[in-house]
Order: sequence, then C-alpha cells, then structure tokens
Amino acid sequence: MAKGLLVTYVLWVIGGPAGLHHLYLGRDSHALLWMLTLGGGGLGWLWEFWKLPSFVAQANRAQEWKQSPREGIPPLSPIRFTAQMIVGIYFGLMALISLSSMANFYIVGLPLAVGLGVLLVAAVGNQTSDFKNTLGVAFLTSPIFYGRPIAILPISLAASITAQKHRRYKASVESETLSVRLYRLGLAYLAFTGPLAYSALCNTAATLSYVAETLGSFLSWFSFFPLLGHLMESVLLLPYRIWCLLVGDPGFNSSYFQEWEKLYEFVHSFQDEKRQLAYQVLGLSEGATNEEIHRSYRELVKVWHPDHNQHQTEEAQRHFLEIQAAYEVLSQHRKPRASRSIEV
Repeated sequence: MAKGLLVTYVLWVIGGPAGLHHLYLGRDSHALLWMLTLGGGGLGWLWEFWKLPSFVAQANRAQEWKQSPREGIPPLSPIRFTAQMIVGIYFGLMALISLSSMANFYIVGLPLAVGLGVLLVAAVGNQTSDFKNTLGVAFLTSPIFYGRPIAILPISLAASITAQKHRRYKASVESETLSVRLYRLGLAYLAFTGPLAYSALCNTAATLSYVAETLGSFLSWFSFFPLLGHLMESVLLLPYRIWCLLVGDPGFNSSYFQEWEKLYEFVHSFQDEKRQLAYQVLGLSEGATNEEIHRSYRELVKVWHPDHNQHQTEEAQRHFLEIQAAYEVLSQHRKPRASRSIEV
C-alpha cells in the first residue's frame, strides 16, 4: 500500500519525537532511534521537515527493491558517520549511569552499549552494516582504556569507522505485521530504559552520583579546549534558558528546569568534593603543585602496595585503589587549570 505524504507530515507533527512517522513508513530502526533520543534531541526531528518527501518516496520504492534487491555499496555519508559517533557516545553515557556498578562493565557492558548505538544509526533507512565486525572492534578497543569513562570516545570512533567500512544495502525480507514490529520495538525500548528506570527509582542517591560523575567526566573531555567546554556547559543549561526567554521570570510551572539547573550545579559541587577528598587521600592541601602531587602519590603507592603488605592484604588493596583514584582525579583537574593559565 502506497504511503501518503500528508499522513506522514501529520504523524511527524503529532508524534515526531517518538518516531510515529518512521513507524508508518516502515523505518523501524529510525523509529527506535527517535524513541530513545526524543527525535535526536528535537534537532533531528526539526531537520526532517525537509527530508520527509524523500522518505516517503523511498518507502514507496521499497516494494520494487524487495523484488530486485539493490547491489553495490552505499555512498559514504559524513552525516551518518557523525550521527553514529554521537549516538554511540550517548548510549555509552547512559550505560555508564545505569550499569557501571556491574562486574566487568568496561569489558562487556560499555563496548556492547556503544556498539549497539553505532549499529542502530547504521541500520537507519535502507542501509545496514556488519554486526559482528562492528561489535568486535568495540570489544577490542575497550580494554585499552579500561576503567576510564573516556573510553566511550575511542570505542565509538572505532566502531563508527568499522560500521562505515562494512556498510551495505539491506537484504530483501518478507513484510512483518504491525504487532510483530511493535513487539520488537517494545523489547528494545525496555532493554534501554529498564536499567535507567531501575537505577533512578530503586537506587536514587547512587544514580545521582553516577549522573554527576558521568557529566563531570564528559565536561572534562573538553579540558584542552576551554571554549568548547564552555559551549557544552551552555548546551546543558539550554532548556532552562530557553524557558526563561519564553516565559520570563521562572514560576511554579518551571520546576523541571529549576531541577535541571540544580543537577548542573550538583555536578560541579560533586566534582569539587571529589577533588577535596583526593587531596585528603594524598595528604596534601588544596593548591599543591603537580610535583607535590606526583611525589606524594609515588610515596604512598610504595607504602600501600599489596605486595609489600602481605599481612594486611585487604586493607592495603583498598588504600592502593583509593590512592590511584585520587591521583587520577587531581591529574584531570590540572588540565583545565593549565588551559586557563595560558589564556591569562
């Protein structure tokens, strides 16, 4: 049955951020992507206004492709590659918030989440990519940056490059009923939102800490580029500031946006507390130089190394891990400070 452009635009207006128009056109991967990202943060939904005619034409040609599948390799798309990177990072951040407490998270959970995000974008439209190769590269990249949230970036980059290298047109398949498609989308949606909902409802305090640490780590990635870091901070507060421009003084109905700003402030306060605790662990006062931090770290590592404390292995292991974590926190903190000193 031919798809109508008018119906598509109506569904785009009514439920665009939830992917209703993509579901109507048979673009299930695109519909799921919009469900999980709310229309690409709203920007992708708005940008699609000009793309809907081509989507409708592509859906109406799908029957011809089933009879004679397309051959060859799809053209390289910088937009698709960028989207794969962004969604891979987004999936990794969500996994970091909801699943980072699981055993072997950086070996299994993180590369799986990032790889699936990349593959979801790769499967949008009439294209797809190789499942095994993309996930395989993600799993091989993860151990190189084991235990560090910044691992999300190289994993997403490597998986996106692999997905682009193995891109191809989708093979022809038999049409499925709407109930089967909805069942499959529902399972995928629950698999993504279930851990987040469980963490938020059953472990709220820990989830807030994970959110703060994740966003703090995300902002610290831009420590070498202060202007880009300030831009990302502005993006985090963009919903609140847009609301202020639209309605003026915040009132009772803007509580959601006040909470958004509180979360942003909580991220910074959480990072400050981590740095203060790190100074205490290393036995230093705030403002210690890089040389003092490094010297204290080396001395404490020698004292509390588990191999030198066979009579109190558990306590030594705990202190040893605390010292390493504290040194890493202060090392990250020094990068933005150095950037600011250069600007001055």
